[in-house]
Amino acid sequence: MTTYIRGCSAIMSESENNSLKSCSCNCLETFDWLSDLNDLGGQQEFIEVRFKNTRKGFYRNVNKLMLEKGDIIAVESSPGHDLGVVSLNGELVLEQMRKYKVSPDGEGLKKVYRKAKPADIEKWQEAISMEIPTMLRAREITESLDLNMKIGDVEFQGDKTKAIFYYISEERVDFRELIKVLADEFRVRIEMRQIGARQEAGRIGGIGVCGRQLCCSSWLTGFSSVTTNAARVQEISLNPQKLAGQCSKLKCCINYEVDVYNDAKRDFPDLEQALETTEGRYFFQKADIFKKIVWYSDNPGSTLDMVSVSLDRVKEIIDMNGKGEKPQKLVEHVEVDGTQEVHSDGFLINESISRFDEKEKTVSKKKKNRKKKNKTKGTKNDSSKQQ
Repeated sequence: MTTYIRGCSAIMSESENNSLKSCSCNCLETFDWLSDLNDLGGQQEFIEVRFKNTRKGFYRNVNKLMLEKGDIIAVESSPGHDLGVVSLNGELVLEQMRKYKVSPDGEGLKKVYRKAKPADIEKWQEAISMEIPTMLRAREITESLDLNMKIGDVEFQGDKTKAIFYYISEERVDFRELIKVLADEFRVRIEMRQIGARQEAGRIGGIGVCGRQLCCSSWLTGFSSVTTNAARVQEISLNPQKLAGQCSKLKCCINYEVDVYNDAKRDFPDLEQALETTEGRYFFQKADIFKKIVWYSDNPGSTLDMVSVSLDRVKEIIDMNGKGEKPQKLVEHVEVDGTQEVHSDGFLINESISRFDEKEKTVSKKKKNRKKKNKTKGTKNDSSKQQ
């Protein structure tokens, strides 16, 4: 049976367990790489449960229920109870609790009541169907109260006794009057929860400049701070339009490769110091960290006439300058067959870009000569026939 849970299509099993076999949105899924090592199976004491958007929670399985990933369960809430989906069980739950700094001995962990009954699921789906109309009506109310905020989403509790209103605002908002109006309008307990622009982009979804689904709407649940220093380390152009994502904030993917660049830069010396040679001084312009090639020019304010130098050669010149010595040239040249010169980093110097075009010209000349010969032969044959 196919149903719709929180806006995504899900295939539910037709057994009495009412578990989810598969789900079209896997934003809150956690890969259980210890699944084949769980001796206790579903009898673990702690369970990870997912709800709408990026909301997750850890619950104590006090009744020792046999729970599996995908089961819909009723959990303790305040007030009443809520319905969620088991996203993880087994030994990996403890690792997740350490990651999010949740103490297993804490009294704040709530309980798992039971597996969801058919009546619970029907009531849950009724609550889900009320979320979009409630959100639209709440936006009309905020406009009538002249509040500088936007209601981004609404999440009803499984028993329809409580509703969480997610809002976006760039400044502090006094929404005490709004809570009174919403409580009178919908007859439920109201909870206001502020979210940022990144959470809003993850909720809406979209396609990034890479051509793939946004990370925040597919798998990324935790947002770490992104700074322009990460772009500088990777030598990315500091263009705000290119660095900003669809949320108008710095792209989260800028942080993905920063550690790799930092590790690769450990082999590099201080490139800001100029290299002294008998020909003159050379200043740093740019570097290819992974190919270990550095570009220098004799003018610090210009990128014209740049020379590529291998990292080993740069270290050698820096050591010579430290001893008060100067090499004769910035780049050593090696003769190959007496005709071509090669840089110390292996690049050819005297090879022309149009060297292949010259071969094409010689071939075309040969073709023209053949055509001329064929024409002369044809005219001779015609004249002999006429005679």
